[in-house]
This record gives sequence, structure tokens and C-alpha cells, in this order.
Amino acid sequence: MYKKPSQDIEPDPVRAQAIRRLHLKRGLQVHALTYMMANVIQVVVWFAYTRDQFFWPLWSILGWGPGLVFHAWAVYSGAGIDEARIAREVERIKGSPGH
Repeated sequence: MYKKPSQDIEPDPVRAQAIRRLHLKRGLQVHALTYMMANVIQVVVWFAYTRDQFFWPLWSILGWGPGLVFHAWAVYSGAGIDEARIAREVERIKGSPGH
């Protein structure tokens, strides 16, 4: 599994992959919690002050929601950077004009 150069060297590649996936999942959890809290606060403000007007928190919910969905897809789709992808990209770069 590909590791960023700034990361510590982990002798066990399976453990390194597990750590990476846990970091990705934690990032998604933080994103989801932030999404929920921000939108709940907006709905409370809307309800307290402007409930007789258009439900304006909808713009935040619908605008931010797809970003959260894509973040979840990126974490759980399994389409990470692995050695096979790196090798294909290196070959693509070597075969391109100007290299």
C-alpha cells in the first residue's frame, strides 16, 4: 500500500493499511458530525426566528450533503492508492510525450 513520505515507516503493511483506513474513517466521522451539528443549528435558528418563511437551511443541507456522500464513497469504495495504480501511472507518465 502506498504511504505518504511524511508518515512513519510501519514494518507490517497490513497494520499500516489498517491505520490508514482508520484515519480515513475518523475523518469521515468528523465530517458527518460537523455536517449534522451545523445543519441542526441552522434549523434551530430558522425555527426560532423565521419559521414562517422559506426553509433556508435546505440550501446548506442540499449543498453540503453531496460532499458528505462523496466523502463516504471515497472512504468505503475501496478505491485507494495501491502499488498497481502507482505502477500504471508511472508507465503512463513514461509513455507520454515530453518525458
